[in-house]
Amino acid sequence: MRNLKNTGQTLLQFSNNALPLTASAWDASTDSLICAFGPSESAAVIELKRLREYTETPEQRLEIIASWNAPCPIPSLPCDAILDLHHFSDSSTSCLILAGGDIVIVREEPLLGEDPIEIPLLGEDPIEIVGSVDAGISAAAWSPDEELLALTTHASTLLYMTREFENIASAAFTSEDVKVSSHVSVGWGKSETQFKGKRAKALRDPTIPEYVDEGVLSPFDNHSVSISWRGDGAYVAINTIEREKRRMIRVYSREGLLDSVSEPLDGLEGALSWRPAGNILAGIQRLKDRIDIVFFERNGLRHGQFSLRMTSEELDSLTMPLKLDWNIDSSALSVCYPDKLQLWTMGNYHYYLKQEVVFPRMQHGTIVTNTYWHPEKPLRLALATPDTIQTLEFAFAISSGSTYPPNDFGVVAVIDGTSLKLSALRVANIPPPMSLHQIDLANNAIDVAISASNKRVAVLSENDVSIYAFDIHKKPIPAPSVLWRSAIPRHHYSRQVAFKGDTDVLVLTDKREGGESALWRCREEKVELQERIEGFGRISNLFPGIEGSRLYLQSVQGSVLEVVAEDDFSNTAEELRFRLIAKFPSPTPWSICFGLTASGTLYANERPLVRNCTSFLATNAHLILTTTQHFLKFIHLTAIEDMEIPHDEPEQDERCRTIERGARLVTVMPTIYSVVLQMPRGNLETIYPRALVLASIRRSIEATDYRTAFLACRNQRVDMNILHDHAPEKFIANIDTFVAQIKRVDHIDLFLSQLRGERSKSTAALTTGVSKTISLGNTSKVNSICDAILRVLEASKTVHLQNIITAHVCKSPADLSAGLLVVGGLQEARDPLVERAAEHICFLADVNQLYECALGIYNLELALLIAQQSQKSLQELPQLRRKFKIDDQLGRYSKALTHLYALEALDELGAYVEKHALHSNALALFKYQPIQLTEIMRLYADYLSNQNRFKEAGVAYEYLTSYASASEAYRAANLWQESLSSAMLAPLPAAEISVLATTLAEGLVETRDFFSAATIYFDYLHDIQTAVRVFCKGYYFSDAIRLVSLQQQPELLEGVVDVGLIEGLASMTELLADCKGQLGAQVPRLRELRQKKAEDPLTFFDGIDSPDIPDNVSLAPTETSTSGGTFMTRYTNRTGTINTTTTRKTSKNRRREERKRARGKKGSVYEEEYLVNSIERLVERVNRVNEEVQRLVEGLIRRRMREQAAAIAQAMRDVVILCNDSINEVFQTGKASEDTTQAVGGVERPVGAEGVLWDSLEEQSKKREPPVVKEFERISLLG
Repeated sequence: MRNLKNTGQTLLQFSNNALPLTASAWDASTDSLICAFGPSESAAVIELKRLREYTETPEQRLEIIASWNAPCPIPSLPCDAILDLHHFSDSSTSCLILAGGDIVIVREEPLLGEDPIEIPLLGEDPIEIVGSVDAGISAAAWSPDEELLALTTHASTLLYMTREFENIASAAFTSEDVKVSSHVSVGWGKSETQFKGKRAKALRDPTIPEYVDEGVLSPFDNHSVSISWRGDGAYVAINTIEREKRRMIRVYSREGLLDSVSEPLDGLEGALSWRPAGNILAGIQRLKDRIDIVFFERNGLRHGQFSLRMTSEELDSLTMPLKLDWNIDSSALSVCYPDKLQLWTMGNYHYYLKQEVVFPRMQHGTIVTNTYWHPEKPLRLALATPDTIQTLEFAFAISSGSTYPPNDFGVVAVIDGTSLKLSALRVANIPPPMSLHQIDLANNAIDVAISASNKRVAVLSENDVSIYAFDIHKKPIPAPSVLWRSAIPRHHYSRQVAFKGDTDVLVLTDKREGGESALWRCREEKVELQERIEGFGRISNLFPGIEGSRLYLQSVQGSVLEVVAEDDFSNTAEELRFRLIAKFPSPTPWSICFGLTASGTLYANERPLVRNCTSFLATNAHLILTTTQHFLKFIHLTAIEDMEIPHDEPEQDERCRTIERGARLVTVMPTIYSVVLQMPRGNLETIYPRALVLASIRRSIEATDYRTAFLACRNQRVDMNILHDHAPEKFIANIDTFVAQIKRVDHIDLFLSQLRGERSKSTAALTTGVSKTISLGNTSKVNSICDAILRVLEASKTVHLQNIITAHVCKSPADLSAGLLVVGGLQEARDPLVERAAEHICFLADVNQLYECALGIYNLELALLIAQQSQKSLQELPQLRRKFKIDDQLGRYSKALTHLYALEALDELGAYVEKHALHSNALALFKYQPIQLTEIMRLYADYLSNQNRFKEAGVAYEYLTSYASASEAYRAANLWQESLSSAMLAPLPAAEISVLATTLAEGLVETRDFFSAATIYFDYLHDIQTAVRVFCKGYYFSDAIRLVSLQQQPELLEGVVDVGLIEGLASMTELLADCKGQLGAQVPRLRELRQKKAEDPLTFFDGIDSPDIPDNVSLAPTETSTSGGTFMTRYTNRTGTINTTTTRKTSKNRRREERKRARGKKGSVYEEEYLVNSIERLVERVNRVNEEVQRLVEGLIRRRMREQAAAIAQAMRDVVILCNDSINEVFQTGKASEDTTQAVGGVERPVGAEGVLWDSLEEQSKKREPPVVKEFERISLLG
């Protein structure tokens, strides 16, 4: 669908030069041409000059490099000839291969260590002949990597030379070479392999053609030899004549080994060009009635062809061989005639003639035209004849109509020589090379333009411009008809045509010799010069704005000019002027210009939007572009600084969509929210991107056209909630309009069934927001909409009965009772629609729930009606028993219990209470009946005991005066006071009480409740020594001394109390030393970790070390391949995908990660969290032992151990001071953890092992209150 648009051309004539131009080569480093003049029969001299374009005078364009005599060493040749001229940009060296056998190099810059080279003059020997072939050279070509030179000699040999001109391989052409390939053609695409009926040639093998070519030579064959390398330099093809009988193409490997030869082909000429992509070789076959471009595979077999378009007179007059050459990216094939050039492109296996450039005939007799493609710019080339050289630059562009609604019919025009293929893709989506209409032209088309309303089509050719009428609104669309045709003035080179509105047609031309650009206005049968474009540099493009009413020019320097119409008051004629509105990259105050560079950078005025763009289009609301990552993206047109480029996440963002590799934009039709893409092969694909669909739906909602919006949601499977969520207040206010426009019952049901409480993500301009619940007043969104629709439908209950039921059932939660009441009303009225209504409500909701709801409203007839749709049934029962059954089945156990109470079924009631744990309800029922109350209380006490609620069970047993059971329950609840008191009240035997007291005391010692344990030993077991020892274990030295003095046993002071003091001192000293050691180790380590995290967060979180990721692997995008990932994915080296096959593995990984987090191993990502928590626990422990140390110090002083008391007090003060000093650093008082906040912010919580890391980072990001360290009160007695 793309045409070739001429974006620049220059023409230079060598009228004063005595030597003809014989060869040229591009210098990619300076974008200039190296031109070789001579030798000729009259002058055996070669001049090497550099051509610089766009200089002020023609004389300044040619800069001489070298000049030398070049006599021909072979007598049979009238003069020597340049077979190949190649320039090495890296060394500023030119290499010339001469037919006489000489290989000449010319250096513009000296080698390392040499003096500067001055311009050599004739006779000063300025060149270096690095080699010579005695037999003469017939053809030569450098490999694409410039490392290997392939030469063929007149002795039928092939030579390989290196960059240093060392011969590394040679091969001779022999007649035995034909045996290398055994060609077997299966006739792909041939007519003889097509099915023509079972009786037609039934016995003939279709793989054997009716006629076998023998390779008969063309009568105009010039016996030349051609060499062409494959794009990767691995193979080279050579076209030679074998024994004066046939043409043969030999394919050699880079090592000089013969790989294959071509099959015989009658009329094959010497032209040969290997497509750089490597799949085919192009040659020329001359037949009696036509000339074909034929293609060969590397194995020598034919691979299709196409015919050149020429009349019989042109065929008869063409006696010189044609030349072929592919451009660097294989997108265009040049066919060089003696006096013109044709550029062909291929799409969908059809070859299009896109451009034809005709050369004027000059002073040297027969014109010989050569083509030189630029080695780096794919669509830039030079055409050379002996007297002139012309440079041309093209760009692929799609000639399409307006993308501005309502004129977005998707009209696309495709140039194919003298045919113009015209299709309106919105009306007829016809794939190329077919088209809706084909216009036959008098001349080959150069450019085509379509007016803003699609009613006019302008076709520009070399000599004229033609205007066609195209009635797009008529059905069926008639073929375009010509309105008028105007001739282009002579000596002007037509380049581009464009519409300004629907009537003004403007043509951009260049003067053939001067290169000056001019703008012409075309009227009926005449072309008027409007303005010469001066002062803005070379003009490369003429194009209209997206609305079609404005016209712009673009220069190669990046300037954008608006073509402005101004009134001339002297003669009231309208003239065109130019106003500079933008220059890339520079700001524009009032408009936005989008520009795409050759490297793929898309600019919006001065702002580069993306750097991997392949094509783009603009509408009134969006900028649409494709990227090299195979994404179609939509950018909402806002202020330039506010334009947001969507990320490569098509699963999460409506503005990004995955497309086929290599797809490019053709046109966009916002009215039907479609985009047409062309695949690399050439076929078309029409898609409906979510961004365009949603934009169209929003426009319809804003215009209160709910029907159009609804149908778009239905056809494109868009969430129906957008009809409300885009403009909630407007929707509620126009709910009657919505119902009136939708009308159909099933459509209203579809809308109601899709309502959700969450806000539709499609309502936001960007689908990056978090869903949230929308509430209107005190009711939910769904209920508000349903209630509003119910109010509207009340007026037409008969028509919208089904919608009324749906509105009730679709509420949140479903109002099944109201829906059933509607059905019940029909049932009472004996309405014939009752069965249909019952079926519909059973279709919407679970039939079992409906049955239970019908029972709940005590409508047995309705329940029986619903029961017909389920497996439920209702038997004849007494009223109370029936209510009990209904409530029991509905799960209303409390209400069912009241029915049993009324039935006085006490045994059944007790079993029912135990079954459903209704003890509290039963206690309330029997509060005035002591006997039943006691029985229920006993059941409740047993239930509480079985449920391990021992405290409540003990209270219940004590209420029942069952003290033994109460004591056991209290003991299980670790309530020693209540347990022992209940045991004494039972009363239990003394032995059992002693055992119980001992058990409780030992349990309290294990739980470190030393005070309670000592009390039991003294009060119930009368064991004074054990009681004192337990008091000392808990650091209750005052109570221990009091108990010793109370019992008047002073010997226990030294035997028990002092021993307890020494043991407590040793234990506490060890504990405080451990605390100091832990702080001394963990705080510096924590400081080191935080410093590493601040310096390199990715390394801290164990990120991926190697950024070398292959970019030549095509993967279908998923949630894991389109997300950039977070610290969690980098740390665990896993993605966050969850599916049914990985759930078990995810849970296992999560448990393993939780264990790693709990361990906080050194060097892991969890170490920092572990250290902070460890220090916090240490501070809490220090606070807990503060009072114990205080009591220990007081006890030591009382027992005359002052030095020990001072030592432990000083140790405690040191630990407290160390804790206070560490608090601010450890808990970062006043500083938020920004790194971790950024790491987890804005991303949905993952699952599995990544979720554990997420929780860890989230915990670190929270602001933690530092613990308060209790101050240790120093006793003044210690000094």
